Amino acid sequence: MSTEKKFPKRPLIRRLGTIGCNNIVETTPIVFNGELYRFEVVRRKSFTSDNASSVEHWQDVDDLPCLRFIHVRTNKSTPLFAEGNSFGFPYEVDGTMYVVTGNKPVWGSDGLIFYKSKDLQTWEKHTEISLPGWKIYNMNIAKMGEVYTLMIEISAPVEEAGTKPFTFRFMTSTDMTNWTLTPSECVFNKDRYAGSPAIYTFDGDPYYYVLYLEQYPLYRFGDSVARSKDLINWEYSPINPVLMYDDIEDRKLAHPFFSLKDRERIENALNVNNSDMECCEYLGRTIIYYSWGDQKGTEFLAEACYEGPMHEFFKAFFE
Repeated sequence: MSTEKKFPKRPLIRRLGTIGCNNIVETTPIVFNGELYRFEVVRRKSFTSDNASSVEHWQDVDDLPCLRFIHVRTNKSTPLFAEGNSFGFPYEVDGTMYVVTGNKPVWGSDGLIFYKSKDLQTWEKHTEISLPGWKIYNMNIAKMGEVYTLMIEISAPVEEAGTKPFTFRFMTSTDMTNWTLTPSECVFNKDRYAGSPAIYTFDGDPYYYVLYLEQYPLYRFGDSVARSKDLINWEYSPINPVLMYDDIEDRKLAHPFFSLKDRERIENALNVNNSDMECCEYLGRTIIYYSWGDQKGTEFLAEACYEGPMHEFFKAFFE
């Protein structure tokens, strides 16, 4: 009998096409009150003025970042909130939406702020975390048993982040209010570039699944996946990457509402990157958002899906 190890069968990801070309990168699909939303980090002037599609306007340093949700079915935005906060991640608990975000409008915050809302319209500050000397970027939350795990992408301090940006560290809580850093050996992963964090857990499965951005030679990037039972020892999927840039599939138009200028930009942009992949399950499907572009500021938001539940999707990369 052969003992040769068989590779897992790659799950089929259907790329549905580009849905935005205004440099929105950090997005999260999430279900709230039975409806599908897309959480976005945007800039106030860029999304409330006549220059909303202008790349130059997006780069305005005085245009502070803020947060919003898009109701996917109607494409309507909730009110902008948390102006002056960078990055962000939403997490729902018993009908309350929590959003964690960086405490400053710059890359590399030294603390986090949690907001909460029951209707996505009005928000109140919930709690704050201060980490002097740290530089925090993206963040993500998952729950296993009674414990919430907050994963943060960092580049400092060097004893926590290592010398190869970026690195993921972890904090835990049982109430979404009081957070404690895990021991320093709980880290992903000081031996490589690792950006764009996303973490997922599933009932009855002992693993934490982490999506991360892998860097390849010649400044190319693709989303990959690893898993761990203890946040210390990591198993990488033998069929990584999960999502690699595709010049044809990424450039497909997911809707007919792009201007001629938008279409030209999509057609001619350099594409060496699939990043910031995040997922949720909705009506039995795995909804995926990701970014493509040059990883230097010219970015496009795209949608994809797996025709099955999320747990099945993630396990398929290992078993």
